[in-house]
Amino acid sequence: MLKPLGDRIVVKIIEDTEQTSGGLFIPDSAKEKPQKGEVVAVGPGKVTEKGDREPLDVKVGETVLYAKYAGTDVKVDGVEYKILSVKDALAVIE
Repeated sequence: MLKPLGDRIVVKIIEDTEQTSGGLFIPDSAKEKPQKGEVVAVGPGKVTEKGDREPLDVKVGETVLYAKYAGTDVKVDGVEYKILSVKDALAVIE
């Protein structure tokens, strides 16, 4: 598994459905990049000037929205993940 460093998080990308409510299928070329994912790992936090660790605002298991072009895409065992800085996580979906 991936273990993020510093203030980074690993997010498992959640794909939107490929079919509209009217029954139409959306081709891959017409889809927008997903911007939602489940947090699967969090780093230890950023080190402050005093040497303390600043805790992160997100926890493993939460679903987050993130900036459209943020992070780095990685594929591990056929599963797509995104490694982001915690500042690129815009909101937690409750």
